[in-house]
Amino acid sequence: MSDGAPKQKIGQKHPTPTPGNGDRVFYETLYNQRPDSEMAQEWCVNYGVLSEEDAAKMYKKILKRKAAAKSVGSSSPVKSEKKIASKKKKAKKVMDDVEFDAGMGAGGDEGIGIGAL
Repeated sequence: MSDGAPKQKIGQKHPTPTPGNGDRVFYETLYNQRPDSEMAQEWCVNYGVLSEEDAAKMYKKILKRKAAAKSVGSSSPVKSEKKIASKKKKAKKVMDDVEFDAGMGAGGDEGIGIGAL
């Protein structure tokens, strides 16, 4: 199938940016300096800037990490009644505009452009 569209690598979700793109420069530099950076790993895989081999390895690593995070986060789906009650008590008090003056009123001679007249 030769329709002119570039072939996407494994795990790639977005088109590969040009080498001078600011985001690409940032994430590639981060990945080169700190290969363990999860943020750089995901960005490089999602945008297809890694080689086919590196992308495949990194994609598997990302999937494992996401599966582990999902299993840890789903251990307690029901919120306790204590947490819900404490959120109700922590409601913020909103000050009424009439009661509170931030002291930001404009003075009589503080207009813009008056000095030019």
